[in-house]
Amino acid sequence: MQLHWHRRDVRASDNHGLSQAATNGPVAPIFVFDTDVLAYASPPRVRYLLDALEELKSWYRAQGSDLLVAMGDPREQIPAVAAALDDARVVWNIDYSGLAKERDAAVRLALDDAGIERETLHDAIFYKPGSITTNAGDPYSVYTYFWKKWRNREKPATYSEPTELVDADTLESAVNHLDGVSVGRLPTIDSLGFEEPSSDIVTAGTDAARERLAEFCDDAIFRYAEDRDYPTRDATSHLSTDLKFGTIGIREVYEATAEAAERAESDEEAESVEEFQSQLAWREFYTHVLYFNPHVVTENFKSYENGIQWRDNEEELEAWKAGETGYPIVDAGMRQLREEGYMHNRVRMIVASFLTKDLLCDWREGYAHFREYLSDHDTANDNGGWQWAASTGTDAQPYFRIFNPMTQGERYDPDGEYIKQYIPELEAVTSNTIHEWHELSEMERERLAPDYPAPIVDHSERREMALEMFENARGDD
Repeated sequence: MQLHWHRRDVRASDNHGLSQAATNGPVAPIFVFDTDVLAYASPPRVRYLLDALEELKSWYRAQGSDLLVAMGDPREQIPAVAAALDDARVVWNIDYSGLAKERDAAVRLALDDAGIERETLHDAIFYKPGSITTNAGDPYSVYTYFWKKWRNREKPATYSEPTELVDADTLESAVNHLDGVSVGRLPTIDSLGFEEPSSDIVTAGTDAARERLAEFCDDAIFRYAEDRDYPTRDATSHLSTDLKFGTIGIREVYEATAEAAERAESDEEAESVEEFQSQLAWREFYTHVLYFNPHVVTENFKSYENGIQWRDNEEELEAWKAGETGYPIVDAGMRQLREEGYMHNRVRMIVASFLTKDLLCDWREGYAHFREYLSDHDTANDNGGWQWAASTGTDAQPYFRIFNPMTQGERYDPDGEYIKQYIPELEAVTSNTIHEWHELSEMERERLAPDYPAPIVDHSERREMALEMFENARGDD
């Protein structure tokens, strides 16, 4: 008998560990609500996870099996459940974050002490950390070189769904004496210590992910390169939450994009498909970076940036969080985050640049806020993105590249559609005036939109301060 431990692979299809386990005998699936992991969770992600597990449970039930659900420490629950299932061999897919590596090492030791066989498999990304390296054998810190090797490597095929599962009655009789373990009884969000999210999140589960993927590959993927930076053009896949929780496999996603490339009717459309595939590679690149540099979650990747003297202005930080900075594109993004648990990627770069280069605030403050509100928060990807914007990370934008929030708004939301969607105070204001908000007099702003604030900082002044701050830090090295 095999016990597959679901973690960031809340699906039955294209699941390496689950498929591999099924080749060695009937499989019993389990999910453990790990209290240590939940400490870093937030309402949007817990809600998505519970909904995704509900769908996965239904799939297992349709096959005559069910999902085992455990609460507590996996070091205790996984060996106990495996023992109850006649010392079932335990299989799981590797997670590469620092917390996951510590947890998995502890579970491996616990299983070894109990004399229970185990196997871990590679699943969430295409290539294991350390398998794409420089000619000297070092992990890449520059994305472009990583991408060239990533795109030219053969991609593994999708994995089949398990066909032999332990029946529900057997599961019930095996674990009914174990504390904190049930068959198919998922906890409520309240019992996990979270409130229902105030934001609207995407529909969870494999079926919804497949619908998003199919819709994207039918249309938007062919204009992705041209339109992806414009938040109102709906040219992105909206798969980030699905990839974070593994409700769809990376191989299935890539195969769909490869099929789209074959349908491309021009070189431009084919290049657009490849541009999206490069974003999948970015996610993988940041996973490799995190694996070899676990300190980046709390520290700058570039040690010479540790001398940066970030400002600590709580009032400005709170204005940024609330979407009340007086810079429309920034505020629209921050309000979208609160309303939807999501933010368009171009806007993420804009708001991150504003926090670190205009407010001169530590990127860790922004990372923590995103972790609280994003439904698609991924440690490697979000940390990489924040340190990129702050010019402290691997292959980051140069410190002297500072986004002008007004120019960015005018370029990527020229008609103000995105801004007005999330800032109703500006609905009656023309787009040209919105993009000139920082230049208006106090009287003009009061007349046009009395409930929307004036800019809390002067971008030109803060740009000079940011340059000085970074140059001083580099000079200290």
